[in-house]
Amino acid sequence: MTPQDALKQHAAVAAIRKLPLRGVIGLGTGSTAEFFIERLAALIQQEGREFVGVPTSDRSRTFAQSRGIPVLDEHGPWEIDVTVDGADEVSDNLDLIKGGGACHLREKIINDASKTNIIIVDESKLSCHLGMRSAVPVEVVRFGHAAVASKLRHFGEVRLRLHAGQPVVTDSGHLIYDLRGGMIADPRVLDIALSQIPGVVETGLFVGRASLVIVASPDGARELSPSQRA
Repeated sequence: MTPQDALKQHAAVAAIRKLPLRGVIGLGTGSTAEFFIERLAALIQQEGREFVGVPTSDRSRTFAQSRGIPVLDEHGPWEIDVTVDGADEVSDNLDLIKGGGACHLREKIINDASKTNIIIVDESKLSCHLGMRSAVPVEVVRFGHAAVASKLRHFGEVRLRLHAGQPVVTDSGHLIYDLRGGMIADPRVLDIALSQIPGVVETGLFVGRASLVIVASPDGARELSPSQRA
């Protein structure tokens, strides 16, 4: 296990301690979320805890089911007690950039359906302002996507996300453009502006959507909440 993986595991363990005795749990996507899913599976298999998952991606659904976690269908509506997910960047205001795994549309739907949203990261994901470390993923429809990209360029450098030379296609059948425009002065304003472009399905800006951020470092895990930032 790499030092960074060890930090991710520390954050996942800390999130496990925040769960109710039973309930519906939103399952994030990515390597950090998978450490949490592993721990959740252990609670179910070893301690008999009654949890059901709502995955944010096909990848997380397959991973959770392989670990014996029962999952609800993808249609909803759901009553989700807690969602635990990672992030690509966390600002001092606890706003987030997500979508490095091309799942931010489903992640935002699950986030919105959850009573509590816990974000687990290692300290490398922290920054003063969003945009200093990560590009903003923008999910767009395939039809006219180059025309949509031309509109996105008003906000910064835009690149179609590729893997092995081919466009990345999301679980919902869309494409991803990564927008890099430097430090974001007002993430909420940018989120609204991008969302108004015809063809944009969703952005990776999660503004005011974290109930709690758990940050793992070599010194341990610490908790950051919006009330502390108020």
